[in-house]
Amino acid sequence: MKKLAVLLCLGLFLCGCGKTKPEDVIKDFKTSVNNVKSYKVTGNMEISNDEETFTYSLESYYLKDNYYKVILVNQTNNHEQIILKNQNDIYVITPALNKSFKFQSEWPGNSSQAYLLGSLLSDIENDEEASVSESDNGYVIKSKVNYPNNEELKYEKIYLNDKKEIEKVEVFNENDIVKIKVTFDNVDLKAGLKTSDFKLDDYVKEEKEEPKKEENKTNTNSTNSTNTNDTNTKCTDGQNCETDKKEDDPSDDGALQKPNGSGAKNTANIENIIYPLYIPSNTYLTSSEKVETTSGNRVILTFSGDKNFVLIEEPTIASDAMEIVPVYGEPLLLSETIGALSANSLSWDVNDISYYLASTELSVSEMQLIANSLGNASLVAGIK
Repeated sequence: MKKLAVLLCLGLFLCGCGKTKPEDVIKDFKTSVNNVKSYKVTGNMEISNDEETFTYSLESYYLKDNYYKVILVNQTNNHEQIILKNQNDIYVITPALNKSFKFQSEWPGNSSQAYLLGSLLSDIENDEEASVSESDNGYVIKSKVNYPNNEELKYEKIYLNDKKEIEKVEVFNENDIVKIKVTFDNVDLKAGLKTSDFKLDDYVKEEKEEPKKEENKTNTNSTNSTNTNDTNTKCTDGQNCETDKKEDDPSDDGALQKPNGSGAKNTANIENIIYPLYIPSNTYLTSSEKVETTSGNRVILTFSGDKNFVLIEEPTIASDAMEIVPVYGEPLLLSETIGALSANSLSWDVNDISYYLASTELSVSEMQLIANSLGNASLVAGIK
């Protein structure tokens, strides 16, 4: 009997030794992330709002000493944007438009980012109640998240396989509904990246030469370049958005009409006004105005009531030279694009339209709801 008892105890001991403890899962994940000098991950990201789910292809790059590059391509309209952080600056680049927002920001350290390994580790370390459970294929780490510009997001689940390699991240709201899902197809923790892989110049399109029309092109670029720089600086500061803006050939869209004949390349008009589906309660559309510009037109919508705000829409057209718009704020992930959030305004480009939303009374969440509710359809808002 004694011999049998000893054998049973030994068997239980050996079984216990083979079982991974929850704290070991977090410890091993922490070690693997902290030891990385550079990585590249690829996959997909899904963002869900109340009506639709938007899917992005995702590439995320990291180099030690705070270099980041995130490439997101909207799978619906092929809209590509790049978040680039090098030693000096942070940019959100739209290559097709030759346009970039330049931020004064602490990104990515000031918010959770479901597609960055270091951010996921920070979420775990900052949550004393972070937990680990076993799944059919490995382990699930659950922790709180920090999205100061999106209070709807409450916690996340990080899925690891039985080798403790990351496979998926899901971010939930308070109703346990997945709002952001990142699925990793490939994770390379030995990417061998260099600082030269994080240059803004890599996304600057060279101006095409047209020898037969060089004189006209030079005059057009000179005039429009001045207008572009002036407009964006003023609009970003939320002061004066009435100055003409330089624009170039957008892709055809039902909300836009490009004039035929001479000069069509540099002009575009908004024919159908795009109204937000979401408007704060006791707030109404009180003014709708179209303003003609040298490059087309611009729509100015004024909403008044409990939450006053102004929404400006105009065609988005590529610049011949890289246009850099300074922003004292944060990149903000919307359903269809990445916007530039400043103290009292939000700017973004999507579906050939540039939007500028300004208000001293809207919260960031309300701005985000308004932005996400805009679509390429002529929808009538309540007029009072």
